[in-house]
Amino acid sequence: MASQKTRDKQLAEQYLAKLDITSKSNEVNPFETKAEQQARIKRAKVDVVYMVETYLPHYATAECAPFQIEAANDIANDPFIIEFEEWFRGGAKSVWGNIIIPLWLWMRGEDVFMCLMSDSVERAQELLSDVQSELEGNPLIIHDFGVQKCEGSWEFGNFFTPDQRFIGKAFGIKKKVRGVRIKQRRPNLWVIDDLETPDTIGNPKRMRKQADQIERDIIPTMTDKKRRRMLYLNNRFARVMTQTILQERHPNWRIRQIKAYNKVTYEPAWPSMYTAEYYKHQEDNMGIVAAYAEYLHESILQGKVFSEKQIQWGKMPELKDFKMIIVHWDIAYTDNDTSDYNACKAWGLHDNKFWLIDCYVKQSKMKQAVSWMCNFKKQLPTGVNVIFQYESQFWNGEVQRAIDEVEWETGISLNIMKVMVAKVNKLMRIIAKQPYYQNGRIWYNEKLKSHSDTQVGIQQLCAIEEGSTENDDSPDADTEAIDSLEKYSTPTNRNNTNSTYTTGKIGLNYQTL
Repeated sequence: MASQKTRDKQLAEQYLAKLDITSKSNEVNPFETKAEQQARIKRAKVDVVYMVETYLPHYATAECAPFQIEAANDIANDPFIIEFEEWFRGGAKSVWGNIIIPLWLWMRGEDVFMCLMSDSVERAQELLSDVQSELEGNPLIIHDFGVQKCEGSWEFGNFFTPDQRFIGKAFGIKKKVRGVRIKQRRPNLWVIDDLETPDTIGNPKRMRKQADQIERDIIPTMTDKKRRRMLYLNNRFARVMTQTILQERHPNWRIRQIKAYNKVTYEPAWPSMYTAEYYKHQEDNMGIVAAYAEYLHESILQGKVFSEKQIQWGKMPELKDFKMIIVHWDIAYTDNDTSDYNACKAWGLHDNKFWLIDCYVKQSKMKQAVSWMCNFKKQLPTGVNVIFQYESQFWNGEVQRAIDEVEWETGISLNIMKVMVAKVNKLMRIIAKQPYYQNGRIWYNEKLKSHSDTQVGIQQLCAIEEGSTENDDSPDADTEAIDSLEKYSTPTNRNNTNSTYTTGKIGLNYQTL
């Protein structure tokens, strides 16, 4: 690992290279009149395309895309916007979110206190240095708006202009941001960029902590009465991300999702930059699954046993119409980053079909899982048949205490029961549910499509295979709930006459529903 001194040297060299490009980006006409200069400034304030082509020609390698222009105008016109910029890979999210839009807001006369957060402070400094180098070295910006470098207050990733109309600070996700300010000034623009890493994507608990930090630490730093903006820049390349957790929690926050191309016609969203042939080649080179994830925000899970394509989504029947509902709790005792998941899966039987009604799948303490079950029961209509159960081997004093405490706090009695689980190979019991998916007997509540816990459960299901070391708590809970519901199922033969079968078995004369 490189030393801090080596990293600092590398960052300094990168910044000097950016300054060199910026200083040569445009030229000042020494013979222009004051009126011409003022006309240029006036037009740039209202026309973002003109602003880019005039002041930032080194970024204008293609015509601005309609979605980029629309985003800039929407952000400029809404001083309290919170928006996820889910643009495809190569859509210039960082260029617009970190450079063009902040500079344009500043040129329009706004005071900009911009904080940029990324997965590390070094990465955030690198991203913020793009706009810093423009303020320091862009000849036309200096000519039209004055010298912006403030000697003594121009650190890499931490700077402000002489009049303090533009302030920039860089943060890593682990760095404290509470109370951030410069004198009386507090942030009014937060940009979160490049936050996800392979480590966070594989760690839902860490992603939830990051979402908590954005809600509880970042947003409260903005106290400006005139403007408080937050932009989250990331394509949606995975099923569960920090941004999807935030989107689920805050359905009123805006999502601007831009797909790179139409997967049928290959028509590009940014035709001046990319062609249909480019994306066809990318699909060939990357593979469909990777290309769809990076360019279309579609991540398809294809396991060796279960595939996401087998999951049927539909409008769920009324809860009172289910013959029986089983909520099975697969218990986990700890809540650290490597622990098992507390999985509570609510399945219902309706017309011999098994419906996933709702679920809780988290690396959490037991009390949180019990609270979820109590809340689920509280929302059920009167007269619904429901059974709460757990695997008997988990019963101990700690589990009992968690149940007793939550039942007392909520006033809800779960009447939770112990069930004996077959001691045969757990993996084989889960795999034995494959015919249920093939025969169209498994249905998922369509309202759960964007539900983070459901997506974690699907990831675990599709990871099931011989030798897998991935968590299997959710599919294990599915298996136990469905096995219990099977006792209430009435199989039919091809002549639609009642027949009997051993509980949990699938006969050849089951109809494909």
